[in-house]
Amino acid sequence: MKRLIRAAGFLAIAAAVTPATAQQTVIMGSVGSSSANSWATYVAIEKGFFADAGIKPDLVHAQSNAAVVQQLAAGSLHMTNNSGLVDPIRATEKGAPVAILRVEIQRPPYALMAKPAIKAPAGIRGKLVSVGGAKDITRIYVEQMLERLGVKPGEYDMAYAGATSARFAALSSGAVDAAILTPPFNFNAQSAGFTNLGNINDHVDMPFAGIAVNTRWAEANKETVGKIVGVYNRGIGWLYDPANRAEAVVILNKVSRLKTEDVEQAYDYLIGGKFFEPTGKVSRTLIGKLSDALKTLGDLPKDFPVDRLFLAGVTQVAD
Repeated sequence: MKRLIRAAGFLAIAAAVTPATAQQTVIMGSVGSSSANSWATYVAIEKGFFADAGIKPDLVHAQSNAAVVQQLAAGSLHMTNNSGLVDPIRATEKGAPVAILRVEIQRPPYALMAKPAIKAPAGIRGKLVSVGGAKDITRIYVEQMLERLGVKPGEYDMAYAGATSARFAALSSGAVDAAILTPPFNFNAQSAGFTNLGNINDHVDMPFAGIAVNTRWAEANKETVGKIVGVYNRGIGWLYDPANRAEAVVILNKVSRLKTEDVEQAYDYLIGGKFFEPTGKVSRTLIGKLSDALKTLGDLPKDFPVDRLFLAGVTQVAD
């Protein structure tokens, strides 16, 4: 996989806080670089939380979550951040050395945005909808939401683009009729006159994104892995403090380059809606809902046990 982006500016800040010789480099992969889903990562770098823990994050970005998890399984990455959780589940079932370490986004933060002429979900029939991929969690979200709103799979076509920024660009250019977008891109689209056909979390109760680890690396670096969970707890706790709202907006603006008012809306939506998981504990029940959805699609055996997705002695599992 081609290394597309390194967060050089953020890493320079982290390196200035703690001498490089005292830090352990951890290679982290995710999709794109500008989504609010990665907010906790950027906060932890900018505020020096990784540096305080003796960790130097090396951020690597790919165009699809499947590509990220393939590199994780191969050992090119130590862990993912803001990774859609269905791909790690599929990889684990196939025997790859991959496990879920932490949930970051415990509810799907997406909205289905459509061209201004499409005023209701029924108007999506016969149209082209952009989702992350043929096997991506975003496809599951869109199909489940639209079916509950009376529009069945097969009544519309799909186009695939892994990063939400790419889907936003396709919608903005008119290449697709609708796209599933995360904050702040959904608010940017809405302010530009596109129609919000529905927020996914109003119709689908599943976790979305989290941290997956290469189990071989994690077993050899248990202390570091524990520190990483703590760093994310600290970053999410910082985000949940309303006194930090203005600074949080500045931090995300550095990578998203979207309008400040759209990022402010994203903060209010995600923080007010408690989308970020603050404890570091992985809910067996919520992950079970994801695995059940994959079983329905035929992507997992019916008898696949959810506990296979966790790394014993490392993942903090709760009911």
